[in-house]
Amino acid sequence: MKAANRNFDTFIEDIKVIKARPEISISEIPAPQKLAPYAFAITADLALDLESEDDIATGRFVLLHDPDGQESWDGTFRCVTFVRSALDTEIQSDPMLPDVGWSWFIDALKNSGASYSQPSGTVTRVSSASFGELSSHDESSEIEIRASWTADNPEELMRHVHAWLELMA
Repeated sequence: MKAANRNFDTFIEDIKVIKARPEISISEIPAPQKLAPYAFAITADLALDLESEDDIATGRFVLLHDPDGQESWDGTFRCVTFVRSALDTEIQSDPMLPDVGWSWFIDALKNSGASYSQPSGTVTRVSSASFGELSSHDESSEIEIRASWTADNPEELMRHVHAWLELMA
């Protein structure tokens, strides 16, 4: 077995026993099958506290692996993530919010100590107002951060998951 595939298998073993904060629940989900020869995916939900049934953030983490590499990745491992989090409605209209959201992502990667390259993604703000039968619902705002990047060191793949979890929290 090639070292890169061994790193992918080790990642799957490690992710299944990850120790996250108590208010974060993690589940394995079906991974996309057409993006790379190997893929693994998880989802996570962050509750306000241990007693709460309301999630304040949710997200997905997908690890793609192509032993032959892909030109756009400039590597053999690619992390693809999504994070959606509740946001104060006053902050939603701040013109700097997309830049700040992206800096949260980059800071989480740096704080994890993960080696990465080729980061790309989007930051989206969502504002919702309810009408008709739903008019009793309060206005709400959310931020969505979709990001992907190349994991440069296959032996530190779990650091990328920890960066994603930090971004969620």
